[in-house]
Amino acid sequence: MTQSTCSTPRLSPLNGKPVLLGFDGADMSSDAGLTLLREIERKADLAQRLAGCLRDPRDPAKVQHSLSDIIRFRIMMIAAGYEDGNDAAALRNDPSFRIALERGPETGPALCSQPTISRMENLPDARALIRMGREMVRFYCHSFARAPSRIVLDIDDTFDAVHGHQQLRLFNAFYDEFGFQPIVVFDGEGRLVGTLLRPARRPNGAESAAHIRRLIREIRKHWPKTEILLRADSHYCTPKVLDLCDGLGLRYIFGLSKNGRLARNISALEASTAARYARTPGQKLRRFKIFSYAARSWSKPRRVIARVEVGPMGRDTRYIVTNLEGGRGKHLYEKLYSARGQAENHIKAWKAHLAADRTSCSKANANQMRLMLHGCAYWIWWKLRAACPKRSPWRRAQFDTLRLHLVKLAATIVEKKTRIIVTLPASCPRKGLLLLLFDALAPPKTA
Repeated sequence: MTQSTCSTPRLSPLNGKPVLLGFDGADMSSDAGLTLLREIERKADLAQRLAGCLRDPRDPAKVQHSLSDIIRFRIMMIAAGYEDGNDAAALRNDPSFRIALERGPETGPALCSQPTISRMENLPDARALIRMGREMVRFYCHSFARAPSRIVLDIDDTFDAVHGHQQLRLFNAFYDEFGFQPIVVFDGEGRLVGTLLRPARRPNGAESAAHIRRLIREIRKHWPKTEILLRADSHYCTPKVLDLCDGLGLRYIFGLSKNGRLARNISALEASTAARYARTPGQKLRRFKIFSYAARSWSKPRRVIARVEVGPMGRDTRYIVTNLEGGRGKHLYEKLYSARGQAENHIKAWKAHLAADRTSCSKANANQMRLMLHGCAYWIWWKLRAACPKRSPWRRAQFDTLRLHLVKLAATIVEKKTRIIVTLPASCPRKGLLLLLFDALAPPKTA
């Protein structure tokens, strides 16, 4: 990297001594922790998986950057906190990013530019995106050492505001903005299973059922005997989704919207709970009731659990419906259904910490491609967090916290004839954790 020859900035003196600052030091990077993410990406090979779903229309004789290299650079940028493609202009010569793309930090060619990244994002058509979605499900299944006996899938959607004239954008009156409302699926451990770009409205029963059917079909190709439990909010509890789950042999536990018929089933419980709380006011009082219920649009009666809660703020009643047999209502609601709230944290990590809401391309296919790229960045961080010690707070840390402590590190990088030397500061506060992670992610020793 070319060293700077800028003039020294004027700074306030310290104890009568002038403070000098310059940009003429050795070849350095402020993202040295990318070497950790590189080890994960090398093993997962996410960039090559996505590139394998695309057809490259370029003349092979004129190609300087392969599709896998372009995708890998973009994923690494997102993971390092550079969500804007324009940042490629400043990062294409950074030694840490060069190492992450298997290029010499000093002798290797520069990485691709922002226009090249934009052309890649606009390259896939609908069929290529379908192949990518299947590849992401395949990667999810391969992330397990062996087929699990049971998995839990949390299905949710999230609002994504847009400020241009993007395809599929729609005005949402609840948020009072134009935007998208993609469906996102995580498993119970926080692994990302899939994302689907769609207009900013709640999915209806047919749309939800179609998406679930495609997703389960792909998972069943790899795990035909694995039991699958679906969890979702009440707007996924539609007759078509319920019948689909029964037809596919899926377990489910969904929220259920309130109505008068449901209220009549628990009116006595609500009254007795309110009376009991009135006698001993203080902490919230929560009680449960299980009963059989069939809406007029349902094909058969189903098991419903009502949760009645009375506290200082008044009365609150919620309902869930499930086809799980056995189990107390308290356990089904508090331990199984309420655990789906953790999916909100996974969405936050994907959307806020990795800027998955940067869907500013004019074409819907390009924005779906961006969701794929941000999903790959999510996977890299999930795997890095999973490599942290089980009982350490790092195993539960947010991605932006991990990035601040493990990636945003200054280092001197020197490329010699036979080796590349990355020198971190002696005062690096996370030296112990970094050494542990490098040891855990080290490639197998060659014979």
